[in-house]
Amino acid sequence: MKTEVVLVDDNDRELGTMEKMEAHRQAKLHRAFSVFIFDKEGRMLLQQRAVDKYHSGGLWTNACCSHPYPGEPVQLAASRRLQEELGFSVPLTPLFSFVYKAPFDNGLTEYEYDHVFAGTYNGEIVPDPREVAAVTYKSLEEIETDLALVPAKYTSWFHIAFPRLAAIRKQ
Repeated sequence: MKTEVVLVDDNDRELGTMEKMEAHRQAKLHRAFSVFIFDKEGRMLLQQRAVDKYHSGGLWTNACCSHPYPGEPVQLAASRRLQEELGFSVPLTPLFSFVYKAPFDNGLTEYEYDHVFAGTYNGEIVPDPREVAAVTYKSLEEIETDLALVPAKYTSWFHIAFPRLAAIRKQ
C-alpha cells in the first residue's frame, strides 16, 4: 500500500498530496509531527529507530514521529502513531512547529513542516520491532551531553527540536 503525505507551503497551508517516497525523492515540503514523551521524573523517552528504516535507521530520536494521512488532524495522527509504534496513548499537548530540510545518503530528503507534541507516560512500553530497535528514558542533561559528544547518534530533526523543547521544559 502506498502512503500519501500532505504537501504544504512554509505556512502549513495544504497544497495537495503526494506518495510518501516520491515526496522524499523530490524533496517536497510536507506535513509531519514529532512526539516527545516524559515520565513523572521528567526524563525523556528516546527510541532507537529500527535499523532497516528507509532513512536514519539505528539512530536515536524522540518517542515517535511520522506523517498524518490526508484529511487526518495532526494531533490525532500523533496519537495514532504513538499507539502503533510504542503500544500506548496519552493526552498530547501541541508545543511548537518548525521546518527543516535534511538530505540523506540514499537520495531521499526530509523536508518537513514538523508539529511537535508532548505528553507524560509511566506505564509499559510495547515497541513495534519493525519501527523501533530500543527505547530508554534519559534526563535532559544526559541527552544534552550525549548530543554534544556523539551528535551522529541522533536524527537530524532531533537536533533541531530537542533544544527548543528542553528550553520549554526548563522554564
